[in-house]
Amino acid sequence: MPVPLPTATTRWRCALCGNLTRFDVTRSTRVVEYVHLDLGGEPRVEETDVLSEKVESVRCRWCNALDQIELVDRPGGAGDGDGQTRAGDGEGDTESAGASTDGSSAGSSDSGSDGVERSSGQD
Repeated sequence: MPVPLPTATTRWRCALCGNLTRFDVTRSTRVVEYVHLDLGGEPRVEETDVLSEKVESVRCRWCNALDQIELVDRPGGAGDGDGQTRAGDGEGDTESAGASTDGSSAGSSDSGSDGVERSSGQD
């Protein structure tokens, strides 16, 4: 029974043991490869075009289950709805760390002999 490939918002999960990370994947792939042989005859694949790919089976590495693999949503994906703010999502980010809204510095700073300004982080 073919198993669908995970997408940007889904991942595999073993329904038997809960494994999310270790699977043996058996797949059939048709490719066209550009093979370059050096003067010594050593082949090196320089380009690969995948014509078709089919996942034949996915086996859980933990419990060896074969027909128990399912697709589940990835954490933090669209529709996660946990309400938590993640680093770099724009919420709570400030353009200049250590500066208050009136333009004054929140901590003391020191310019070293190398010209790099360092902040002590103390108020």
